[in-house]
Amino acid sequence: MIVSSASDYREAARRGLPSFLFDYIDGGANAEQTLKANMADLAEVILRQRVLKNVSDLSLATEWFGQPSALPLILGPVGLAGMLARRGEVQVAKAAAKKGVPFVLSTVSVCSLEEVASQCPRPIWFQLYVLKDRGFMRNVLERAEAAGVKNLVFTVDMAVPGARYRDAHSGMSGPFAAQRRILQAITKPAWAFDVGLRGRPHDLGNVSSYFGEAIALSDYMGWIGKNFDPSICWADLEWIRDFWKGPMIIKGILDSEDARDAIRFGANGIVVSNHGGRQLDGALSTAKALPPIVDAVGSDLVVLADSGVRSGLDVVRMLALGAKGVMLGRVPAFALAANGQAGVENVLDIFANEIRIAMTLIGVPSVSQINKTVLA
Repeated sequence: MIVSSASDYREAARRGLPSFLFDYIDGGANAEQTLKANMADLAEVILRQRVLKNVSDLSLATEWFGQPSALPLILGPVGLAGMLARRGEVQVAKAAAKKGVPFVLSTVSVCSLEEVASQCPRPIWFQLYVLKDRGFMRNVLERAEAAGVKNLVFTVDMAVPGARYRDAHSGMSGPFAAQRRILQAITKPAWAFDVGLRGRPHDLGNVSSYFGEAIALSDYMGWIGKNFDPSICWADLEWIRDFWKGPMIIKGILDSEDARDAIRFGANGIVVSNHGGRQLDGALSTAKALPPIVDAVGSDLVVLADSGVRSGLDVVRMLALGAKGVMLGRVPAFALAANGQAGVENVLDIFANEIRIAMTLIGVPSVSQINKTVLA
C-alpha cells in the first residue's frame, strides 16, 4: 500500500474493515451536512504565503497544562477503537508516546484504563461522558487517578446520541444487527482473524470493570442510549470539579456563551467541537465557531479544536483561527485500522511533514507564532 496522505488510510480502512465499523467511524448525523461543512469550511481558510523569512530552524513543539508535545496534536478519544485493530487503544497509546504527543482514552474503549496505562510509557489523558450512573462516573475517575491520568477531557455534547443513519444501515444498530455484523466479518478474513479472534475480549473495558461483567459490542448502543443524561447542567458537574484535582478540559463547545460558562465553572480548557458532525446536523462547523469563541475567552483558558481536520495543513488553519492545539479522531482511527501502531506513527509523521511545509511557506518558525496574522 502506497500512503502519501491521510486519505490513503481512509481508503485502506474502508477495504479492510467490516462496513459496520467503517461507517461507524466515517459517518455523521442525519444527512451529514455538518460533517461535510467541517471539511469544506476549513478548506476555505486562506493563508498568506510569505517569502525570504529564514525559517530554517522550525519548531513544531508546544505545551498544554504543563505537558510538552512534539506536535500541536492530540490523539483524541475514539469509541471502540479496540475493534479497529487488535487491542487498538493500546496500539494508539504506544504510537502517541513514541511520537511525543498526548493520547486521550475514551470512556467507551475496548481496552480498559488499566490495560492502556500499564502499557504506555507516557501518561494518558482520559475522556469522560456525562452519564446517569454517577457511581460509574466516580468509579472511573478514581481509577483514572490511580492509573496516573492527569488531564480529564469531559465531553458535554452528547446529552443524547445523534441520529446516525449509517449505523442503522450498516449493522452497528438496527434490525438483525448481530447477524449482519457476523456476515460482514466473514467477508473480511484478515480482520476476523486478527481482531475478531485474537483481539478478544470484545467488551467495553471501562464499563465492564465497573459492573464486574462483560458489556459486549451487542449491548453497546443500548447502554449508550440508557445512560446518556439530557438533564445535566453545569451545577451537576460541581462534584466532578471538586473531585478532580488535575486539569479539566470541556469538549463539545460551539457557542461563546457556553465557553464563558466553562470559565465560570473553572475549566482549564475547552475543545471547540461538533463531535465530528456526529451530533446536531446543521450545527456550525468548527472553523466557523472557533474565532468568536477565541475572542470571547481570551487567555482565560486553553482553546483546542477538532472536527474536519484531515491534514497537517488543516492543523495550521485551525491554529491560525485561534486554536492552541488540535485533536485528531478519524484520521488516526483509519490509520490504526489500516496498519495498527505503525499506521498511526506514520500518519503522525505525514502530519508533521505537512505542518512543517505549511509553516515554511507562510514564513512562521514556531507553532506558537501561528495566529490570525497568517490569514489572508
